[in-house]
Amino acid sequence: MLDKLAAIEAKYSQIEARLAVPETYDDPELVAKLNKEQTELQPLVETFRTYQRVKEARDQAQQLLSDPEMKELAQEEYHQAGQDMERLERELQILLLPKDPNDRKNVILEIRAGVGGEEAALFAHSLYRMYSMYAESRGWKTEVDSVSETELGGIKEISFTIEGDGAWSRLKYESGVHRVQRVPETESGGRIHTSTATVAVLPEMEAVDVQLNPADIEMQVFRSSGAGGQHVNKTSSAVRLIHKPTGTVVECQQERSQFQNRDKAMRILASRLYEAEQEKISSEYTQQRRSQVGTGMRNERIRTYNFPQGRVTDHRIGLTLYKIDNVVNGDLDEIIDALAAADQAERLKEQS
Repeated sequence: MLDKLAAIEAKYSQIEARLAVPETYDDPELVAKLNKEQTELQPLVETFRTYQRVKEARDQAQQLLSDPEMKELAQEEYHQAGQDMERLERELQILLLPKDPNDRKNVILEIRAGVGGEEAALFAHSLYRMYSMYAESRGWKTEVDSVSETELGGIKEISFTIEGDGAWSRLKYESGVHRVQRVPETESGGRIHTSTATVAVLPEMEAVDVQLNPADIEMQVFRSSGAGGQHVNKTSSAVRLIHKPTGTVVECQQERSQFQNRDKAMRILASRLYEAEQEKISSEYTQQRRSQVGTGMRNERIRTYNFPQGRVTDHRIGLTLYKIDNVVNGDLDEIIDALAAADQAERLKEQS
């Protein structure tokens, strides 16, 4: 590991040297490439340099252990440096794990009401609100692509984009079946109902990221439904794309122009086809061994929101929090941090 880190540090030093040369800035593309590489390597290199300084301090303390006057102080410094080295080694192992190439991408979230009728639709709306509030807390932008609502304010299904650096790295663990246990607003007898909703999280792909043959795509246009005033009634701006080889259907009707809706629909289609291919690869891998956390398959029950007991339980890692109000109001970091840590631990175990 140390040899690998030394090679990475040498590469980082070369990048620093090139960025210090004025002539480098004659090529803006090269500067952008070097800056990107430097940013990606910086956390790893800085941690490695800290590790080297701590190791040097430990070696110096070890030499002083033979000095009667300095022995007590040297022992304390030697012990502390040893603990710091162990901590930094763990951090370096995590930083060396292969990066998910999609981590910095935006995400497309698709929520569908599952079992439970109108209560499931209301729960789907609660999940949409939860993710929207989480996105807002991180300074991300949320934009609805298509939505089908019920008369009581529930959501049959919704597709929306969350734009923000690192959105995929945080939300990729949310795919799967979410279950709610609560007394519905529509229930007069006070009985607890169990309902479900399905969440699918896709990294937003550009059409160029996925091989799309225009001949395989049928485009239909229709009038938007829902709010929008006279504009909605007069123009066929909504777009439906049908990917004939797979039967995948995508609709987008929230934008004002047909061109904008088509552009967004193409990105959603590319993301769905990418997800389908990744799911195929993942299911093949599952035959041998699959991470407990992963990014979640659509048919897995991953989390329960139990309102009477005030708890949220993530079944993949056995985490239970008695702060359901905070969670449904978008305070998801504690759960996501635990899922990311479990994922890292699993990947470290696979490498060992």
